[in-house]
Amino acid sequence: MNTSTTLLDAAPVLVGDKPAATPCTYSIGRRLSLLLAVQTVIGLGVLLAFIYGATSMLFIAKHEEELRNYSAVLVDVSREAYAQGGEAEVKAKMAWLAERRPGTFVQMKRADGSEFYRDVAPTFDVNQSTARGMDFAVPTASGGLLQGKVVLDCSQDAKTARRMALLLVGAVLAGGALVGWGTFWRVRCSLRPLLDLAAQTKAIDARRLGQRISLPEPAEELQPVIEQFNGLMHRVERTYVQLEGFNADVAHELRTPLANLIGQTEVALSRERSVAELEETLHSNLEELQRMAAIVNDMLFLAQADRGVKARRSAPVSLAELVQQVVEFHEAPMDERGLRVTIEGDAHLSVDAPLIKRAISNLLGNAIRYADQGSALCVRIAPEAQGGARLWVENTGPSIEASHLPRLFDRFFRADAARCELEKPHHGLGLSIVAAIARMHDGFPAAESSGGVTRVGFSLQTSAASA
Repeated sequence: MNTSTTLLDAAPVLVGDKPAATPCTYSIGRRLSLLLAVQTVIGLGVLLAFIYGATSMLFIAKHEEELRNYSAVLVDVSREAYAQGGEAEVKAKMAWLAERRPGTFVQMKRADGSEFYRDVAPTFDVNQSTARGMDFAVPTASGGLLQGKVVLDCSQDAKTARRMALLLVGAVLAGGALVGWGTFWRVRCSLRPLLDLAAQTKAIDARRLGQRISLPEPAEELQPVIEQFNGLMHRVERTYVQLEGFNADVAHELRTPLANLIGQTEVALSRERSVAELEETLHSNLEELQRMAAIVNDMLFLAQADRGVKARRSAPVSLAELVQQVVEFHEAPMDERGLRVTIEGDAHLSVDAPLIKRAISNLLGNAIRYADQGSALCVRIAPEAQGGARLWVENTGPSIEASHLPRLFDRFFRADAARCELEKPHHGLGLSIVAAIARMHDGFPAAESSGGVTRVGFSLQTSAASA
C-alpha cells in the first residue's frame, strides 16, 4: 500500500535566495568547558580543602604532643631542682632550659598564686594567635604545689600552612583552567563531525535531493540523527517526485478537456451554425467543463485530506446498509455488463456516512469497470478489534501486476493505460479519494490481486481506538 505524503506547509524565511540564519544563542564547546571547569574547581577545592584540614589537624596534634613532652620534662626537672635547692635552683634550671629552647616560654607560680619565675626575654609574642600553651603542676617534697605554664611558638607551622593554602588555591584554579581549555579543545575536535554534516547538508538542494549525508567514521551518538535525516530526505525526495508527477498529470488531465473546448469552439465559430448545432456544441462543452470541475473538486478534497482534516463522525450506522444504498445507485452500469453483487458481513461504526458511501461508490465503480462480463462482485465487511472494521470489494478479472499495486492509490495512476478511454472516462483520482477517506477515519487503504481475483478496500477505526 502506498500513501501520499505532503511537503511541509511552513517555509523558512528567505533573505535573498537563502534561508535567514537563526542567531546563535550559545556555544556548546564554551558551555561544556565552563561547566567542566566549574566542576573541576569544586571537586579539587573540596579535595584540597580536605587535605588542608587534615594537614592542619596534624600540625595541632604535633604541637600538643610537643607541649605534653616538654611539660613532662619541666615537671621532672622542677621537682628535682626544688628538692636540691628550692626555688633558686628551679629558677636556674628554668633559665638553663630557656636558653636551649628559644621557641618556648615558661612561667611558674607558687601555690598562693604569686609568680616566682618568668623567662626574661621570650623570642616570640606569647599572646599571638599562633602561640599554643599548656598548664602543668609540680608537686614538692614538702607537700606543696608549684604551678606552671609553657607556651610553644607555632608561627613557622602557621606560615607553612598559609603557604600550603595559597599553593592549593593556585592548584585548584590552574586545574580548572587546564580542564576548561582542554575540554574546549577536545569538544571542538569532537564536534568536527557535526561541522562536516552541516557542510554536507548545505550542499543538498532541489537538484541534489538524492544526496545523503554520512561520516567516514560513524559516531554512535550521531548515527541515529544521520539515519533519521536520510530517511527524511528519502521521504522528501519521494514526495518531490510525486509532486512533479502530480503537476504533470494535472496539466495532462486538464489539457485534454481544454483542448476539446477550444477545438469545438473554433469549429463552431468557423462558419455559421444552426441553433441545434450550437446547442450540441454547448452540451459537449458542458460535459468537458463538468469533467474539469470534477477534477478540481476532487483535487480540493484531496488537499483538505492531506492537511489532516478528520471525518465528522455521526451516530453508529450499518456499513452493510450504506453498501446496499451504493449498490442500488450502480444498478444500471452493473446490468449493462451483467454483473451481480453480494454483501457479506456487517459492522456498526461511528463514521461520516456520505464520505464512506463515496469511497464505496469509487470501489464499486472501479470493480465494475474491470470485472469480467457476467461475473459476480462481492463486498465483504469484517469487524476488527477495538471497534474497527475492514471493507473491501472483490471482483474477478485481469490481475494487477505486483509492481502496480504499491502505486494503485496514487493520484492519476492507471494500471492499464490502454483501458483509460472508456465510454465514461475517469481521471484516476477515485482510489486516491478512497485512501484519503480511509485516513480521515484513522484507517488505511489496501489492495491485492492474484489468480484473477482483485480485492481493493480500506480499514476504519473508531475515534476511541485511534486515540
